[in-house]
Amino acid sequence: MNIADTEKLKHFLDTKVEEYNQPGFIINDPVSIPHLYKNKQDIEISGFIAAVLAWGQRITIINKCKELFALMDNAPYDFIMNHEDSDLKRFLAFKHRTFNATDTLYFIEYFRSFYEKHESLEEAFLIGLGEDDETVEAGLKNFHNQFFSLEDAPQRTRKHIATPERKSACKRINMFLRWMVRKDNKGVDFGFWEKIKPSQLVCPCDLHVDRVARKLGLITRKQTDWQTAVELTAHLKKFDAEDPVKYDFALFGLGVEEKF
Repeated sequence: MNIADTEKLKHFLDTKVEEYNQPGFIINDPVSIPHLYKNKQDIEISGFIAAVLAWGQRITIINKCKELFALMDNAPYDFIMNHEDSDLKRFLAFKHRTFNATDTLYFIEYFRSFYEKHESLEEAFLIGLGEDDETVEAGLKNFHNQFFSLEDAPQRTRKHIATPERKSACKRINMFLRWMVRKDNKGVDFGFWEKIKPSQLVCPCDLHVDRVARKLGLITRKQTDWQTAVELTAHLKKFDAEDPVKYDFALFGLGVEEKF
């Protein structure tokens, strides 16, 4: 891609970012779930779980998240920190795709264990992540290991938390990190995490983003894996080195809303 083509594509994508990075985007997207809350820990917990459950039709994902958090009395942090064992029975019938009660109960256990020692979930993604690291790769690898460090971590739950170590594109966790880390005044992403830099984020490479990015020549790898997500992000950094993942709005919007 020559300089003229790069500038033309940047202008096109910048226009699409402005179009889709606005509050109207929230309504039909899983990011609407953490926007139901004001408390930082509620936003982190609901955002993380909404991202993990972001599999299938968006309306189904949103409804399933609302069902799950209703079981937590719509106060996830308070419920997780203060529930009695008998309160956990209500989750035994919860299921979304392959995510079931076993997974839900472990997530609750993990969050209680983590928040007993830390104020923000950001700390879990900072393990092994250097300030000068180009991407969050090391943070994602160490987060996965830390997430499953509790004694009774179920083997089956591991498939729900992706890691670059398994060459996964980690689209759901990258999406969650976008919500927590990106800073602007548009009202979609929260941007209240301070230690991970927006420039370290990796673009969530879901089906729609992948397809549009390939059409635009931003991905050349045949498969879709971690290196593909890194390749895409490297191309996006040519348009904005400090905030490459803002283009997720453009690529996703083009794919879903415009069937590009």
